[in-house]
Amino acid sequence: MSGRAASVPSSTGTVRKATNVRNRAWKPFLKRTGYEWVTFRTFRRTVATLLDQAGLTARQIADILGHSRPSMTQDVYMGRRSPGRAAADALGSVISDEREQIGAKVWR
Repeated sequence: MSGRAASVPSSTGTVRKATNVRNRAWKPFLKRTGYEWVTFRTFRRTVATLLDQAGLTARQIADILGHSRPSMTQDVYMGRRSPGRAAADALGSVISDEREQIGAKVWR
């Protein structure tokens, strides 16, 4: 791990093997909780989406996830934002302004 301590070390203080964690802890946990469909990528995507919603930039999120390119983070991990009320209001305002301008021309 290049000088970093393991976040969840084994009982002997070494880095746990991914297959060991997956088979002994992760899969049984998912089965007990009924979330067999959840993957580690599910967590990464959720974290990226929550950080995006919190207002962090793509660069900041990429750094947290360990990506060298923010575009990769955006393309793979960050959820697409659903159109919000602000977008609907902005479009409504533009359409309303256009209608007013067209109406003023028609009634001249």
